Amino acid sequence: MKKVATFALALGLTASTAFAGGYVAPVVEVEPVVVDTRPAGTNAGFIVPALLALAVIAAIASDSSDDS
Repeated sequence: MKKVATFALALGLTASTAFAGGYVAPVVEVEPVVVDTRPAGTNAGFIVPALLALAVIAAIASDSSDDS
């Protein structure tokens, strides 16, 4: 019975040191979310002049003047 009591005492002393610091909640650092706020442009500043240039070229090509 002395051996069991000695073993229980030794086990109790070693187990109590495992909780010596108390519980500390883990700290999780969250990285900020980066959102791209640039508008997805269609480059309309290039499309309108290109369409006008095509219209002028089509008008010149369809000109049917008979000079001969």
